[in-house]
Amino acid sequence: MNPTTALRIAALFGFFGVALGAFGAHSLKDLLASNQTTEIWQKAVLYHLVHAAVMFTLAGAARGRTAAGPFLCFAIGVVIFSGSLYAFAVTNIRWLGAITPLGGLSLLGGWLWIAIRGLPSS
Repeated sequence: MNPTTALRIAALFGFFGVALGAFGAHSLKDLLASNQTTEIWQKAVLYHLVHAAVMFTLAGAARGRTAAGPFLCFAIGVVIFSGSLYAFAVTNIRWLGAITPLGGLSLLGGWLWIAIRGLPSS
């Protein structure tokens, strides 16, 4: 993956993390309160933003070479983990929570990938 593309993707993940955090805190406040899912939305935003920051770091890591494997694990993990929690928080459809661990496994895979293989060198 091209480092510039990775940087742009990471920036978009960060943008949407902030936007969804604000959207949940303001526009969805009453819905989340009535569904009793405010904490679930906040958890989704937290994991979303933390991993967007990590993706941003990976995009510029190792002198211009992107750590594509963990980067993709984090991207997929955010979409599945946070995405399923966002959907669950808004719809209150309980079975959506069953998808969340798959995203969590992808996030864990990204961290484990870095722990075992490290970051690429130049």
